[in-house]
Amino acid sequence: MTLLEISQRLLLAIIISGAVGFDREFKNRPAGMRTHILVCVGAAVIALVQTQLSVNALQMVAESPELAAVVKSDQTRLIAQVVSGIGFLGAGTIIVTQRSVMGLTTAASLWAVACLGIAAGMGLYTIAISGFVVIQVVLSLLNKVLVAVPTLKKLQIKYQHRLETKEFVMDYFEEKGVQVKGVDFDVEIHADEKVYTNIYTVELPRGFNHSELIEDISLNKNVLQIRLIDA
Repeated sequence: MTLLEISQRLLLAIIISGAVGFDREFKNRPAGMRTHILVCVGAAVIALVQTQLSVNALQMVAESPELAAVVKSDQTRLIAQVVSGIGFLGAGTIIVTQRSVMGLTTAASLWAVACLGIAAGMGLYTIAISGFVVIQVVLSLLNKVLVAVPTLKKLQIKYQHRLETKEFVMDYFEEKGVQVKGVDFDVEIHADEKVYTNIYTVELPRGFNHSELIEDISLNKNVLQIRLIDA
């Protein structure tokens, strides 16, 4: 491979991974532009090394046909290690708490840009660009479409004064058209005071922003904590 070919492939890897990383950076996710670019370029370098090794093996056989039986070229050996090994880096972006998991999309985007890097490094430009377009659609445009789709959410509310607060919450749900699909509850006793925790599985109406729901309910003086957790 010439220096121009290598430069073109690495440049493509930088551009497509930088664009994907920008989305993660803009949304303040654990892995931003630099991480995505490094992962993609690293995968591209591995693909370039594997491609060059294969080219060298073919040249060696062409120059010495008697070596054809002993010289082997497997273009998937190093690449397979990238595909599996990138999972360890992706796992580092996943945050697991008692009731929620965050960072799965970022972990998936890191794995995806590694795959784009492999395609770019091997000179499969059509695959690399097509894959980049699909990833961008999923990360950016699809997110806007999903906002309009009714979804199930789990809303955790920690509060005091059970009857008064429960009545307020249920009245609010009814007013906004929020449907309650299930409720889990817990009680903590601190000295002479009881703190209640309810986890509501709710279906939000189309176009209703969960941020507005959280803000409205948090205004109640009895609510100590409110947050969305993963369903």
